[in-house]
Amino acid sequence: MNGAVGETPLVELDLGIGPDVYGKVEWFNAAGRDHGGGSIKTRIGRAMLDAAEASPDSIAEGKTILEASSGNTGTAVARFGAERGYDVEIVVPEHAGRGKVDAIRGAGASVHFVDGDRGYDGFVEVARRRYEDSPGRYYWPNQYQNPANPAVHAAMTGPELYRGTDGEVDHFVAGAGTGGTITGVAHALADRGVSVHGFEPASTDHDIAGLKRMSSPETFVPDTVEFEALDSRHAVETDAAHGYARRLRERHEATEIPIRDTGQWSVEAVREYLRVDGEFLVGPSSGGAAALVERLTRRGVIGTDETVVIPLADRGDRYPDRELWSAYL
Repeated sequence: MNGAVGETPLVELDLGIGPDVYGKVEWFNAAGRDHGGGSIKTRIGRAMLDAAEASPDSIAEGKTILEASSGNTGTAVARFGAERGYDVEIVVPEHAGRGKVDAIRGAGASVHFVDGDRGYDGFVEVARRRYEDSPGRYYWPNQYQNPANPAVHAAMTGPELYRGTDGEVDHFVAGAGTGGTITGVAHALADRGVSVHGFEPASTDHDIAGLKRMSSPETFVPDTVEFEALDSRHAVETDAAHGYARRLRERHEATEIPIRDTGQWSVEAVREYLRVDGEFLVGPSSGGAAALVERLTRRGVIGTDETVVIPLADRGDRYPDRELWSAYL
């Protein structure tokens, strides 16, 4: 099961705010690996390489795969690339979570660090320059422009969460880094009465790993996001995201988490891999999604009798060196 992607579990979350809230547990993609297993980005890592290999002009023999990533996409590209026999180089910000960097290196890829003060756009620009300076050396999937990114969420993630709730889902709430998840899910569920609400960090100086502030005029907006496909767009502060991640841990500390849909996994496997040493630790973007659910419920956008799905994009043990979970890992 280590290489299995998609059909991830859906679990019921207790936020204490009214609507039924379910989390799609994305670290079950390619699960069972070190450093927090997989993530929601595992889907696009495999999809981009599949698309490249289907095009004879994309990955030429002897080329190194190059990708810019805050960590999760880089981990996926490194793992799948290595399994397929490619050399892989990942450009990451120097403040990327240690679990992510260790996972990239564990797959055999090389890591090129970029000064974190250059911001999210800095490591993308470094990757672009490396590619343009040596185009014969690299193949760059480029998650920020690659149509395989939103396409895999339209083909897999959206239909999965709809089936997992037996069609009862009313809202999907998720953060945007490349925007591929919210865009793909929005396209998949456009004619099924599901509202899609996206969020980004409230400032460029944030600690919601994997997400990108797009509303600042000096930052670039990825080609993979279509804001017009969304029902609403919001900003979430780091403190709120971290606070709700901790709330999820606290509210599930002493209770068994109900499983709505096991996906391709057994109940026993879901129970075993859902927690880290008994703790329910989610990544900061999951906390951000939960915070936005609470906000939209308070405003009446989400009804207390409705059903919401949020992605649990990665597990907390990808962040052993970050303030959010350092006390537990």
